[in-house]
Formats: sequence, structure tokens, C-alpha cells
Amino acid sequence: MKSLFVALAFAGSAALAAAQPAATPREKIVVTPAWLAQHLHDRNLVILHVGEKTTYEAGHIPGARFVSLTDDLAGLAGGDRTGKGLSLEMLPPDVLRDRLTALGISDSSRVIVYESDDWWSPSTRVVFTLDYAGLGAAWLDGGLAAWKAAGNQTTVDVPAAQTGKLSPLKTKPLVVDAGFVGQHAHTPSFAIVDARAPAFYDGIQPGGQRGGPRKLGHIPGAVSAPFDAFTDAETHLKSPEDIKAIFDKIGVKPGDTIVAYCHVGQQATGVLFAARTLGHPVLLYDGSFQDWVQRDLPVEIPPAKKDK
Repeated sequence: MKSLFVALAFAGSAALAAAQPAATPREKIVVTPAWLAQHLHDRNLVILHVGEKTTYEAGHIPGARFVSLTDDLAGLAGGDRTGKGLSLEMLPPDVLRDRLTALGISDSSRVIVYESDDWWSPSTRVVFTLDYAGLGAAWLDGGLAAWKAAGNQTTVDVPAAQTGKLSPLKTKPLVVDAGFVGQHAHTPSFAIVDARAPAFYDGIQPGGQRGGPRKLGHIPGAVSAPFDAFTDAETHLKSPEDIKAIFDKIGVKPGDTIVAYCHVGQQATGVLFAARTLGHPVLLYDGSFQDWVQRDLPVEIPPAKKDK
């Protein structure tokens, strides 16, 4: 009789699980303030605040740890000061692992990233970095402002330092170089997307590196989708329909692999994050236009803009 009860219980659990709709790509990487409030004290939860340090010190989500993108989770080669090297680069896996464990991240952690100061691309770069590291993370829709607007409390208390336990990283092949971008500029099922403001794509303002080489225009074959087109004025991610409409307009088809670039590899991750919510495979040209110009590779300007 006991075995019968166990079998019936198992069957009931299986039926219930089958009845639950599978999570959409968006639901897997976007959480709401209500969800976070409900799970705030989960044992394996790690919350990362990405934004200004002064904002963090004035009040952050309880338990959140402050992350400086360039100091903690990316390489800053000094390129923006010297005119040489790159301003932002993905860290080597062993270095990245050490930085992640210093933030209290372990193999079993569920990481939630949120932005402050209405600037979402540093937070999406952190999400992308965690995905590259093979760990994954979710993004809090609307960030700190949405958390407060929902009536949730903030704190000035800084959580005690905690070192996580991570196995050697199994990084994903999500970062590509100039050669890959050039080879796939006109390849079916691939879309090279320029995430910069239209003035840079159109060749109205020069792109490149301060103090270094600069050029007008964009990578040949690239289409334009500015990173800030995917959120509203309050940094809420736009609806799936609106995001799809942006990609439809520039000729991106469902299932296409999106290869994004920007100035240095930060704004592009906003485009990639939005693309992931629709299920697109994504790749980041980490060196972005800064690297492209340093290599003195060709650029193009839309004919309508060139004639003006």
C-alpha cells in the first residue's frame, strides 16, 4: 500500500510539473521587484548593485554587494587615458573566478543584478560576464528605482565580506574578435548590430578612442539598434513585442545570431540582453569600435548621410 501511495504521489507531482508552462527566455533572466522581495532571504541568493558608489552608500537593496564594473569584473587597460590598448576587456578566466568568489558567488548561487542611476548598460555587462563565466544571472527589471517604487525598503548596511566557492570556470564561447565580425558581416543567420547612438553609426560623430585614432561611420554590414532603445524612461525593459519590432525593423529574423558592438563593449551588452529575452543566440565583439579603429579596418557611412 505504501508503494502505491508513493507511486500516486510521484505521478501527481509529475502531472503538476507537466501542467506548469515552461519559462520563457525572458522569465529566465528577468525578475521583478515582487519576486526579489519574496526571495530576498533565500540562502543561495547573491545580489549585485551596479552603479555609483555614492548611490549604494545612500541606500541599497538589503544584502546587496556593490560592484564596480571596471574595478571588479572587467579589465581596464588604460586605453582611454593613453590612446593605446583597450578600455574594457573580459578578464582571463582564472582572474575572473577570483573576482567572483570575492563577491560571495559560489557554484550554487542564484545571482541577481540590478542597476542604479538610470544607467542600465553597466549592469547588463555584469549579467553578460556571469553568463560568459558559465554561471548565469538574472536582471532586476527597473533596478533600484523600481524596488523603491514598489514600496520596498533599502539599507545603508553593508553585508559582511564573504568568499564564495567556485569550481574552475567553464566559460562559454560568447566573445568574438574583429576577424569573426568581418567574416560574418554578410553571413545569413548572423546580424552585426551597432549599439551606439545613431550619430556615431551615421558618421556624424567620430568613434574610436579618446586620445587615439578615431573614424566616422560603422563596421561594414552592421545595422543600427541603439542600446537605450530597449528600455523605457524608467529603465524598465520594453515588452517582447516592442523588442521584436526593433529587431524586425533592422532585418533581424527570429533565431538569428546577434553579434553586437559599441564603443568599448558595454552598451552592446544591453542589445544582447534584450536579444536573449527573445531567445536569440548572442555574441559580443568585446573590443568593439575602439578595437576596429585601432586595427585601421574599413568603415562605412550610410549614403544619405555621406552626401550631406
